[in-house]
Amino acid sequence: MAAGRESTEGPVFVPLDFRGFDAAEMQQRAADFQAEMSRRRTVRDFSDRPVPRELIEACLRTGGSAPSGANLQPWHFVAVSNPDLKRQIRIGAEEEEREFYEQRAPPEWLEALAPLGTDANKPFLETAPWLIAVFVRRWGERPDGKKVKHYYAVESVGLATGLVIAAVHHAGLASLTHTPSPMNFLNRILGRPDSERPFLLLVVGHPADGAQVPDIGRLSLEDIATFS
Repeated sequence: MAAGRESTEGPVFVPLDFRGFDAAEMQQRAADFQAEMSRRRTVRDFSDRPVPRELIEACLRTGGSAPSGANLQPWHFVAVSNPDLKRQIRIGAEEEEREFYEQRAPPEWLEALAPLGTDANKPFLETAPWLIAVFVRRWGERPDGKKVKHYYAVESVGLATGLVIAAVHHAGLASLTHTPSPMNFLNRILGRPDSERPFLLLVVGHPADGAQVPDIGRLSLEDIATFS
């Protein structure tokens, strides 16, 4: 279990490692990052071009820097490149997806998905060089075996996943968030304990040559934010 360091006399603090900029540079940095992230798109057509493990490790370290409730860091990332495991994950995901599209999905949800052109077939789960299974660690364990509840675990893992997605894009790769429901098959295939619950699958790699994405837009600032 990881948390803030504490001594017998109380919490331990260290100087903040912070780098400030003048107003003009801050504005430029914010604009540059916004422009870069605006080019990020979910990709479903992946190349099988290899991606070095070291690149994935760097992106996951970025995710691990996310804030979390009581600094308990309730996330676990399983980075999968093994073809046999990817095949098993695809089989498990497509089984759930077929049931979703054919039986569980309400008509309005299928209508909302229609512009994206998605269906139960997920070949990218095998084509892309990396699948990152993100798990929520619902509780931790002290050295004496006592369980420790993780507070705001889902929110914390969502923040960490967002940083991983941003890091992947910043590195020059493409990604796709995949959430077959339920995802319990991931615990079985990847050997994760009952204390962890699958959050999502992040597909990572290079886009295929000629890859296309749906012609969709994003809400304006006025639609997503209020200043008061």
